[in-house]
Amino acid sequence: MTATDVAREATAPGPMAPRPYRVVARRQDTHDTATLDLIPLYGEQTRWRSGQFMMLYAFGVGEIAVSISGGALPGEPLRHTIRDVGAVSHALVTSRVGDVIGVRGPFGTSWDAMDAVGGDLMFIAGGIGLAPLRPSILEAVRRRGEFRHVILLYGSRPGEGFLFTDEIEDWERNHGFTVRQGVRAGLAEMTSREEFDPLRTLTLACGPDIMMEVAAKTLVGKGVPGEKVRLSMERSMHCGIGLCGHCQLREAFLCVDGPVFSYDQLVPLLATEEL
Repeated sequence: MTATDVAREATAPGPMAPRPYRVVARRQDTHDTATLDLIPLYGEQTRWRSGQFMMLYAFGVGEIAVSISGGALPGEPLRHTIRDVGAVSHALVTSRVGDVIGVRGPFGTSWDAMDAVGGDLMFIAGGIGLAPLRPSILEAVRRRGEFRHVILLYGSRPGEGFLFTDEIEDWERNHGFTVRQGVRAGLAEMTSREEFDPLRTLTLACGPDIMMEVAAKTLVGKGVPGEKVRLSMERSMHCGIGLCGHCQLREAFLCVDGPVFSYDQLVPLLATEEL
């Protein structure tokens, strides 16, 4: 399928038809990660919720699921932060301003970070896991006065680098965020020693599975209710609408029932080995 073919199908019904989007800005975040700003060639900007993902299509290569990392306000471009780990992601990361890619979505569930209004809001990110959290963090910035404490715990592998470093400094200096950064292995320790009110804390976590598991168990052990620990799960999502089965986790489909789950929802899904 070419960009012209996509343009012809831009108004076609159904979630499987990608819309053509133009790259209007590109930023190199780390040695293998870049952020693309996208606007639609035709029609209005897609409406979405923080935590959802899009299927991004590189013409002649294929498509992958990528979480949305920004563009929530009217007039803002859709933003995706992509790590170069395969053929499709490489084609997307090396896109240039003016290039056209296909976009399907949005798909999946959201963080619903505003459930923490009046209490403490904690973000836990590992590596590129900060990107799916960023829209909720920016919402917390805009509504900072509605939260008691906002905490960001962010870990990264040595040599991997940190995302949005200029923004993190602003969140801490100008918006009263408590920020802790370190190597990924130290996230559990940071979680265990941070001060917060367990019964009034909502935690949003995204990163490697083992990181999220350790952090979730630590938080629940400190008294945070399991339904208030939300994790973003990732598997190979091919269709986005629960038909292909690639992202099935027992009876759940991560593209439809997730990617955001509460810890209480995940425990039974992970308790029994899949056949």
